[in-house]
Amino acid sequence: MPFIDCKLNTDITKQQETELKEEFGKAISLIPGKSENWLMVNIQPKCSLYFRGSSEHPTAYISVMVYGKANPAAYDALTSRFNTILSRIAGIEEMYVSYSETSNFGYNGSNF
Repeated sequence: MPFIDCKLNTDITKQQETELKEEFGKAISLIPGKSENWLMVNIQPKCSLYFRGSSEHPTAYISVMVYGKANPAAYDALTSRFNTILSRIAGIEEMYVSYSETSNFGYNGSNF
């Protein structure tokens, strides 16, 4: 039941979007018990993101919500992987990543 919300201040091709989605699907398994089977991903290119007062440099903001708890080392590994993925696929080196954990997650009319 993880959700990855990725906002980019650059434009990307449909192929790059697909690659990002696929790589995020693999990366989520760095959090024990999480997999692409329940992963939802949102990728928003061309957002108005400003970093250090400017939108001139490619940047991204990724928000990850997980059902339950995860160990900080897993978050460290996932942050590093996001950096590698976005650098390779979209040329983005600077990003923020935030994590939130919830004990309430709804799916198809009921909660887990």
